[in-house]
Amino acid sequence: MKVEIQPDVRDTAARLGADVPYALKALAGQLADDPDMGRPSGLPGILTVTVDGDMFEDCPDLSVGYIREPDRIEIRFLRAAPSTEPSTDAHDQEHEQEQGRDQDQPADPAATAVTVREIADAWHRITRWLQHNAPDSYAALRAGADPAAIAALEGDLGIRIPVELRVLWMLTAGDDGVNGWGWGCLPGSEALMTLDAVAAVYRQRMDTQAHEDTLNADRSEDERITVWKATWIPVVALGPADSTSGLYLDATTGYLGRWSRHNEAPGEELDTLVTYLEEAADMLEAPALATRDKPGLVGGALVWGSRLDSALEDRWQPLSG
Repeated sequence: MKVEIQPDVRDTAARLGADVPYALKALAGQLADDPDMGRPSGLPGILTVTVDGDMFEDCPDLSVGYIREPDRIEIRFLRAAPSTEPSTDAHDQEHEQEQGRDQDQPADPAATAVTVREIADAWHRITRWLQHNAPDSYAALRAGADPAAIAALEGDLGIRIPVELRVLWMLTAGDDGVNGWGWGCLPGSEALMTLDAVAAVYRQRMDTQAHEDTLNADRSEDERITVWKATWIPVVALGPADSTSGLYLDATTGYLGRWSRHNEAPGEELDTLVTYLEEAADMLEAPALATRDKPGLVGGALVWGSRLDSALEDRWQPLSG
């Protein structure tokens, strides 16, 4: 069985510890012999396996996610795992939670598995580009979130988080921006929000809507105002520390929309998370064909033309090709 390891996974391994690349290589050998050694992750087509860090000198416990196909395995996720094993009760509880999430997933597992692949592929294209062309922006990306953290956020929001968003957060749990400038790596120099920021903005917007609902009681049907819906999950913000505007994902329709704290009418983007990330990757790989925004560099940071500060115009190098 052929085992492939994504380049950004190798890079993550190098950052986690001197012996992590060796541990990953050893695991790849084990998977080649026993491709079904992992257990379901709660995402269709994704299996996870843990590595005991005590078996290596400079290596934390690892959680590794992989896709198993008939003739190959592709390792997609790598993160440090808690050093202590969960109790049997905790393990059973986690398994029950995963089963509950699986029951909420769409009836077509094949289509869901395609979405998992599309999100992972698009994000890998973006991060590979950043790694080779904008290392400062690449370094600002956080490691992937643990599934337990995503499950906790899901409980906090009280709605099922769509599979495409869970996959993205497992790859990268937010963008800390570059050197205090507030640049994120997504079009418009916007940033993927951290899980804490998602929860905070969601609560703030729900509180705002509750206030509007109180006022709506005395308004005619045509005058009632909706600034937020319970199924909207904030995903992207104007900047890493911004809470004024950004993009939400509608968990019901699967489409993105634009939110603003200033209570402008929400705007439909008519993009899914997949198409949004794929277009961002396309614009980076073929900037001459970019239409929505123009990518460029300021030193080692990716800065999109629509958010270019006049003070940095002389340093901005637009991309071509």
